[in-house]
Amino acid sequence: MKVLVTGGTGVVGKAAVDHLLKAGHAVRLLSRHADADARQWASGVEPHTGSVSSDEAVAGAAEGCEAVLHVAGIVAENPPESTFQEVNVEGTRRLAREARRAGVRRFVYVSSYGADVGESDYHRSKFAAEEVVRAEAPPGWLVVRPGNVYGPGDEVISLMLKMVRTIPAIPLVGMGGQPFQPVWMDDLGLALARAVERTEPAETVVNVMGPDVTTMRDVIELLGKITQRNPVLVPVPEFLAKMGTQALETVGIDFPVKEGQITMLQEGNVLPDGAVNGLTETFGVTPTPLGEGLGKLADTLPEMLPSDGTGTLHRQRYWADIHGSQLTKDELFEVVRTEFYALAPAGLLEVGAEPGSSTAMEEGETLTLEIPLRGHIQVRCVDISDHTITMVTLEGHPLSGAIRFDVTEVSPGVLRFEVRSFTRSAHLIDRIGMRTFGKVAQRATWRSVVSAGVERSGGTAPEGVQEEETALQGKDAEDVENWVEGVVMRYRRARSPDAHPSA
Repeated sequence: MKVLVTGGTGVVGKAAVDHLLKAGHAVRLLSRHADADARQWASGVEPHTGSVSSDEAVAGAAEGCEAVLHVAGIVAENPPESTFQEVNVEGTRRLAREARRAGVRRFVYVSSYGADVGESDYHRSKFAAEEVVRAEAPPGWLVVRPGNVYGPGDEVISLMLKMVRTIPAIPLVGMGGQPFQPVWMDDLGLALARAVERTEPAETVVNVMGPDVTTMRDVIELLGKITQRNPVLVPVPEFLAKMGTQALETVGIDFPVKEGQITMLQEGNVLPDGAVNGLTETFGVTPTPLGEGLGKLADTLPEMLPSDGTGTLHRQRYWADIHGSQLTKDELFEVVRTEFYALAPAGLLEVGAEPGSSTAMEEGETLTLEIPLRGHIQVRCVDISDHTITMVTLEGHPLSGAIRFDVTEVSPGVLRFEVRSFTRSAHLIDRIGMRTFGKVAQRATWRSVVSAGVERSGGTAPEGVQEEETALQGKDAEDVENWVEGVVMRYRRARSPDAHPSA
């Protein structure tokens, strides 16, 4: 069947789309940048450009669809552009009316656990949206209330992981002892796909939670064991945390939770004893234990493209022309690919900084690196072809962009080993840092890698390690952004569920 999905590019929505595709369904994706968003799946996803905030975009969106999965919503307001009333409530009303007009047989709305009792503005808006579903959605509707969802790019636990990896101290709301029951995004995605497929239960509410009750403090300790990092935990009184989150975010400092989420933590986010957990009892999903889910999360943070960063895009080249190499082009390339950890300079870059993390460049592998003053950061190998390796930075890295390693034969008997980076600072704080120590360390690192490659080849580089830095503007910057995005999208499509139907 064909399913209209909103919010299909977020943590929850993407997981649901993946499972719908695995089950053989077709998806119509409603999003602001639907044409670009749909490119991350090999096939089976039809783009429908627009927003739930637009009457024109929603009109006709469900035509020819048998079901609607409405995930889109906001957890924080940005008035006047986006408010809880306009997006969460009125957006749901538009979808419900469109579904009824199109004769959709199943309308599944993703709300939030505690929406019926929560005092935060967010929870009030989600409950108001539930009331809209009850009144205006087609018969057979279903409301799913998940607990805190974690997965690559979520706004709480993923952020905590990045903080554990990169900073020496982490602020905690209160003592970090507020209980919550997080659910792994893939488990929720499967539950939602099954909710869409089935006709029962109907016209009711189903709570979906993970299997483990935990606290913020416990999660950080688990992440510390996974990453072998031990940041200091700094308790922040709840009233000060509420006052400070907006101010901190204004200057580019991430806080683990938003103001509304602090209210939700205070209210509790745990199923009471004896309550039905729809994850297992309604949808039959085998839940992922918290420790296992956090381990998966540690290796699956999303890529940060050059367009995600801030400031000027810089291209840096470091290369050496090697004469008399005792290794062929193929052999030297294989050394770079498999022994990068040995080429990296001690004290500036340690490859394989976390237990079980890869040290070789294999397509699809994520390398965890330790950098002075930055802790652990990650890069992902998204393409290996034509003696070129392309790595892309992940969230948590001080830079957003790509790094290329090339081995070419520039003339008979002369090999060139080159490292080329295309990067922007990830955000304002890193922009300041990269102007000082960061830039010096980056230059020293890549010069050392190239120099080690020359030594490993057994040849010499009469002209030494050469370098060039260029600030890219206009079309030059746009061309690089398009190239990196294209490589990443090809990588994602090759790994999307519809690329391997039998998986």
